[in-house]
Amino acid sequence: MSVKQMYIQGKWITSGSGKVRNIINPATEEIIAEVTEGSVEDAQAAIQAAHKAFYVDGWGDTHARHRAHLLSMVADKLEKDVEAFSLLEPLNNGKPLSESIYDVEDAVNQFRYYAGLATKPSGQVYDVPDDIQAYVVRDAIGVAGQIVPWNYPLVMAVQKLAPALAAECTVIIKPAEQTPLSLIKLFEIIDVVGFPSGVVNLVLGEGATVGAELARNPLVDKIAFTGGTVTGKKIMKSAAETLKKTSLELGGKSPNIVFEDADFETAVDYALYAIFAIFANQGQVCSAGSRLLLQESLYEKFVPELVKRANEIAVGNGMDPDTEMGPLISNQHMQKVLNYISLGKEDGAELLCGGDQLFEKGFFIAPTIFGNTTPDMRIVKEEIFGPVLVIQTFKDEEDAIRLANDSLYGLAGAVFTSDGAKAQRVIRKLRAGITWINTYHPTFNEAPWGGYKQSGIGRELGTFGFESYQEVKQVNINLNVQPSGWFKRK
Repeated sequence: MSVKQMYIQGKWITSGSGKVRNIINPATEEIIAEVTEGSVEDAQAAIQAAHKAFYVDGWGDTHARHRAHLLSMVADKLEKDVEAFSLLEPLNNGKPLSESIYDVEDAVNQFRYYAGLATKPSGQVYDVPDDIQAYVVRDAIGVAGQIVPWNYPLVMAVQKLAPALAAECTVIIKPAEQTPLSLIKLFEIIDVVGFPSGVVNLVLGEGATVGAELARNPLVDKIAFTGGTVTGKKIMKSAAETLKKTSLELGGKSPNIVFEDADFETAVDYALYAIFAIFANQGQVCSAGSRLLLQESLYEKFVPELVKRANEIAVGNGMDPDTEMGPLISNQHMQKVLNYISLGKEDGAELLCGGDQLFEKGFFIAPTIFGNTTPDMRIVKEEIFGPVLVIQTFKDEEDAIRLANDSLYGLAGAVFTSDGAKAQRVIRKLRAGITWINTYHPTFNEAPWGGYKQSGIGRELGTFGFESYQEVKQVNINLNVQPSGWFKRK
């Protein structure tokens, strides 16, 4: 088994540390690859390469049309290889093949979207009360460090890479150490397309070494991170030493509010949405609808149908086309989720289904639902990041809003009701950055992604994601060749 390498300054290299990491299939616990383990020195070499490419070698002076052409070429080659990328994600991450196909197609669309956005008009012109032509231009921030999570290894990498390159930044990107394979394969495309040396760099390794260096190194002008809130706070502290620009997309404990004004058949449909909201990608989704808020009168007819649907979910190897929910990413993470399930039972929550590890091999947990919870329980307050749904009940609209916002997080939320006015009232009151009415989870590259409170800082995707890699510069041009006012000599 050959060791997979990093990509620094336009070359595939092995880390000088000599260390190698085994990559595990979470469904079978088999070793599927060996990758070189990057070090602080490797991160520094990549940062130096990106800095030189931007400030010395001319990437910071490229034309938008050229950058758009490169991104379009990556999109074309990725699209031709959708099948291979789609098969790689379930092997490395464990997600069902159907979800993986969607992720790869989404990554293609992201490259195309930002290729198009790169050439669109930007800036502003002002009419000021003087003989001055005043306008604003947008410059690239410079060198961008990017740290990608393991739950969406490819698509979350692309939603950082594509806007940064479109905006004229150079990039050092670090995948999660558990799931580097799809990003390594993407860099094979990037290598063939022919970005200039040092513009795009891939460094493998641990967050505590490689990621920490990206956050603290003064030659990195911006850091973008998606992951847990605890790690996000550490990155923010490190970045503060050099006051570098920071984008953080962090955790969530998102409410999914279902009102009683639905007939039974509609309530059954809502149960399916609730199932998808929490159990998609094994619940390993920052925006997962992990808190189901039910109006009290709906509980008795809604919950049995919800439990029935959860028990029917086909759990198995993501490579099986019939699988609807795969394994968790690692044994360590599975044990963390199982510990939360134990805490829920100890605190007096009612286990309605699931709660157990499944199968002898792999990191599988049955879809799990808790009822009779209280707001002070850890399973209600803390992000579990697994297939665990907690049910809360509310009395009326005001109570629903209060419970929904009773969280440190503010990433996502949804409202289900047949009353359009009520839906608008409640959604406006939710302290969350991503919201839905009568659906959950559909997202679009054109729309901003990010949260309130401890769910992060800044936004990705859409024009917001593009602008997060740009600085705003004011330019003032004197149109009067003779000085006027107090500048004029007497």
